[in-house]
Amino acid sequence: MPETEIRTVFSGYPDIIYGFTDISYCSYRESYRSALVLAVPYGEQLTPDDYTEERFEQGIQTAKGRLETVVAEIEQVLQKHHVKYWIPPVAQENETELRALFSFKTAAAHAGIGWFGKNDVIITEKYGPRVRLSAILIDEVFTYGRPVTTGRCPDDCTKCVDICPCKALKNQQWSIEKDRSEIIDYQKCNRMRSAFIKKLGRKNACGLCMAVCPFGRHEQES
Repeated sequence: MPETEIRTVFSGYPDIIYGFTDISYCSYRESYRSALVLAVPYGEQLTPDDYTEERFEQGIQTAKGRLETVVAEIEQVLQKHHVKYWIPPVAQENETELRALFSFKTAAAHAGIGWFGKNDVIITEKYGPRVRLSAILIDEVFTYGRPVTTGRCPDDCTKCVDICPCKALKNQQWSIEKDRSEIIDYQKCNRMRSAFIKKLGRKNACGLCMAVCPFGRHEQES
């Protein structure tokens, strides 16, 4: 069983948060038994005072590069043990439903990595929402994390709601039973971000709701 070797890989990346979860809750359960979820901190842990869209996008790309490196090492372990696996794409299937084939955020909650904030982004205790997620579906059984099923944002905190430039957030506390439409008007958010494609050659990264989140700030102050 490759679990020990996978954990050894992560010992070389102590800043990366990871966890395992069974995926009995989703449609891929007939092909894979587990998911390994990774949360890599952005290259810069920006605040509203130093935030720019360009710096936020660069932080995303830096985290993406590190993710690719770590995932490649884990692939080597899985291939060595002849374990079936699949790396789901991060891209959404279409511009209508705006859903990916496999939800990294839902898997992160089930793995105990964090909870959905009022900004519909996974919040971790260590970095707040300033992480990039990935997942590997694996046909093996692992030691699983304890699922997070309810939000832990203070009821009176509305920082992300207030700073949202398109007012897409509904100031709703998350629970695992809720649909994302109860937390965010994702179509409104997508329209605002998509309006920048002609200018930037991509959607606007828009991470203001992440930059303003108070969770994880102690990491920067220590």
